[in-house]
Amino acid sequence: MSRITRYGLTLALGLAIGVGSTAGHRVWADRDPSDALANLPLEELRLFTDVFDRIKRDYVEEVDDKTLIESAIRGMLTGLDPHSSYLDEQAYRDLQTGTSGEFGGLGIEIGMEDGFIRVVAPIDGTPAYHAGIQAGDLIIRIDDTSVKGMSMDEAIQRMRGRPGTEITLTIVRESEDVPLKVDIVRDIIQVRSVRSEILEPGFAHVRISQFQARTGQNLREEIEALREAGELKGVVLDMRNNPGGVLSAAIDVSDAFLHRGEIVKTEGRTRGARQNFRARSGDILDGAPLIVLVNGGSASASEIVAGALQDQGRAIIMGEPTFGKGSVQTILPLSDSTAVKLTTARYYTPSGRSIQAEGIEPDIRLASLRLADDDGPVADRVREANLSGFLEGDDNGEERQETRPLDPREPGSLARRDYQLYEALNLLKGLNLVQSRSR
Repeated sequence: MSRITRYGLTLALGLAIGVGSTAGHRVWADRDPSDALANLPLEELRLFTDVFDRIKRDYVEEVDDKTLIESAIRGMLTGLDPHSSYLDEQAYRDLQTGTSGEFGGLGIEIGMEDGFIRVVAPIDGTPAYHAGIQAGDLIIRIDDTSVKGMSMDEAIQRMRGRPGTEITLTIVRESEDVPLKVDIVRDIIQVRSVRSEILEPGFAHVRISQFQARTGQNLREEIEALREAGELKGVVLDMRNNPGGVLSAAIDVSDAFLHRGEIVKTEGRTRGARQNFRARSGDILDGAPLIVLVNGGSASASEIVAGALQDQGRAIIMGEPTFGKGSVQTILPLSDSTAVKLTTARYYTPSGRSIQAEGIEPDIRLASLRLADDDGPVADRVREANLSGFLEGDDNGEERQETRPLDPREPGSLARRDYQLYEALNLLKGLNLVQSRSR
């Protein structure tokens, strides 16, 4: 074996042991660290070092060891599912700032599909939203560079940039015959994840655009402000095109409306991945009727909330089947500046339903109506089950229709312009009437 090959094998062994021990303290504490070395697949590692050796000797340009190893790690993780990835220093920093509610970029949630970037949902009020980017759009070029073969982390880095600078996305939209070029000016994305307004006296619309660390607290503040304006007889909780976010925020939001009972449980291979979250006493609406609006852009944390409120009988879910992203990603630091984002478990609703690749089925299906030129085709929404390498679930195989994102810029008139919200308000008033007569 050559010196380089021996070096590569030593490096690979060190990498395997290092990852195992670092993660072991966070998630795999129930495993004996000494098992890591005994269980190493030596033949496969020998193949890895052989390839490492060939690249070092024969590749057309010299490649440094750090680049090769990080590329190997990225490939190892992206080959698992669409949500596991390696976070280098920049990506790790972006993740930490993103969950705080302020970050630089365009304001879209994305996933990988067949080597291209698929838009899960634009975030309300962001440059991407105002530029007309829609859930389901397929990004094929970023400026003049094709995204084919580009990792999601690299695509994110290219889309991020200094506020005020312009970027051109070339997108494919099923309702259009030719690719579209969309110019977007980058900005600091400051997202207040909860907004509210009075639809009619006593009836409110509360919009959660994504789940951040302070979303639960912001929700309670919004409800309190609505109560100060007068009696609150019912609420429409709008989570359409909400791509998800922080798990703890989803638990806080669910807990705000539940007096007791289970919110969500997670099941994985390790003891740390198996958890059960339950509601504490107290319902901020004191039992007033609650309608939850969802669609194919509602994913992850928003599906946890919808599933919990549906299974506990606390709310009626209206709209369209959700995205179906029901897997848990755990951030496992490798150093102070790098980490692995690894899928470690699946979410289950209180009744034991798996969200993964299936989503939440509304109690009342209600398609979104939108104006379209020439009555053209409406693009199907991208869902978790459409992503390359998705985790298996009980796929119901049903297609989703495109919906028009809620426009938060015209308060006071939303219900008149938004068919789903209008119907939710009508049902909410009916439920309130029934509830008041039964007292």
